[in-house]
Amino acid sequence: MADRSFLDWPFFTPDHATFAGALDDWAGRELAAIDHGDTEAACRALVRRMGEAGWLVHTAAEAGESLDVRRLCLARETLARHDGLADFSFAMQGLGTGAISLFGTPKQQSEWLPLTRSGQAISAFALTEPQSGSDVANSTMTAVRDGESYVLNGEKTWISNGAIADVFTLFARTGDAPGARGLSAFVLPAGLPGFEIVERLETIAPHPLATLRFSDCRVPASAMLGASGQGFRIAMSVLDVFRSTVAAAALGFARRALDEALTRVRARHVQGAPLFDLQMVQGHIADMALDVDAAALLVYRAAWAKDTGAARVTREAAMAKLFSTEQAQQVIDRAVQLHGGDGVKSGETVEKLYREIRALRIYEGASDVQRVVIARQVMAQHEGET
Repeated sequence: MADRSFLDWPFFTPDHATFAGALDDWAGRELAAIDHGDTEAACRALVRRMGEAGWLVHTAAEAGESLDVRRLCLARETLARHDGLADFSFAMQGLGTGAISLFGTPKQQSEWLPLTRSGQAISAFALTEPQSGSDVANSTMTAVRDGESYVLNGEKTWISNGAIADVFTLFARTGDAPGARGLSAFVLPAGLPGFEIVERLETIAPHPLATLRFSDCRVPASAMLGASGQGFRIAMSVLDVFRSTVAAAALGFARRALDEALTRVRARHVQGAPLFDLQMVQGHIADMALDVDAAALLVYRAAWAKDTGAARVTREAAMAKLFSTEQAQQVIDRAVQLHGGDGVKSGETVEKLYREIRALRIYEGASDVQRVVIARQVMAQHEGET
């Protein structure tokens, strides 16, 4: 059983601990029944089931309220420990509608949030382009004003839920200014004329990713989120919230790997004694436990800081995301090693974790990008103090 003692840390309220325990119990009962043979169908089923159970309510805030980032992180950690695709499905309901929740008009919020929070609609966040991944300021997709409409042209790629989403938060260049200042955000439904899915992308850990193309796709001017030219700020504000939750998912994967390793070294015998009796194995277990606890401290520091009023948690979220994803990779690698040949057997839990974790070191800001972010934040603070 995964360690829950961290729920007694001062980062959390009693409600957070109750929430985490209830979700853990529900996931243990419900998620094993989901057939993962068809990834898109599995995601639809997971969203529907989590919506019916009320868990997706937490992916968007009520009008006038803030997102509870600690709750989001606890949800992602818990779901990732049970099922990587369940974590993905939950996360995308939040990321896909985060901009609507934080910046949408009352009409936009009332139109979409009840559907996404209940699992009746699936959401997506369309930011990445073929030539601009982390370099969002160089996005080339355009949205040209034409009367009471905008006409969209360009491509988006690596879009999670791209082929199954009902609603998209999309970013395009409206020409207000060069670079980041020329981007705007829009909310639009799937199925518009001129909007097509051109490719489904296969990855080592199956997720519903797609490339999208917009060819003279017309949306009403009322589809804009916030003001024209605010798209970059909106995107970064949403990522500032959800980057900590990526770290939490990595933490969930690492906790599961540690649990699997502990079970293995206790049950597996070498020369008549448990594998755990070997001092080298104990060293591996100690390093894994250290990485898990250190990651948890960084994750929940960032989430607590955001929940208690910090305007931005760029440094804290970047540190949590970088450390948790990198160290989770190491924890899982050690778990694979301790399983020996079984560790690389297709379908084994640690083998699936090994494939799941790799993408987290890339998406929502690759590890090297996080290092740049952290260094700049540290330097800015130093210059401000001298």
